[in-house]
Amino acid sequence: MPHLQQDEFPAQALAAALYLDSGVRSMERGIVSAGRNKTTGENNKPKLELVRLTIPRRVYTDNHMDVVADSVIALYEKRNLISGLKMVYEPPTLRFFNARFEPLSASRKLIESGSLHVSV
Repeated sequence: MPHLQQDEFPAQALAAALYLDSGVRSMERGIVSAGRNKTTGENNKPKLELVRLTIPRRVYTDNHMDVVADSVIALYEKRNLISGLKMVYEPPTLRFFNARFEPLSASRKLIESGSLHVSV
C-alpha cells in the first residue's frame, strides 16, 4: 500500500482490514513485528511490510478459500482507501500480539469507502 508510510503500519492495517472484511485472521510481519531499537527507542524498519496467512491442511473447504481469495481481491481493488494506523497501546514485550491501534483517517474508519463485505 504505497500511499502509507511505514510508520503508519501498512501491513497491520491490511491485516485488520482483512479481518474486518472476512473474519480471516492473519499476522503482520513488518514494522510492528520488528520491534524497537533498544538504544534509540525508534521502530526498527524492515525492508518489507508483509501479511502472513497460515492455512492448516485438511481444515478448510474450497468455500473457505473462496472467501479468503474474494476478500484479498476486494481489498486489493480498494487498497488506496485503507487508512494507516496509530499505535495507541504498546506492551513492554510481544507488541505484535497485544498492541492496540486506531485508524488515522478523519472519519476514524479503517476503510473510507464503507463496507467491503464479500458475498459467498
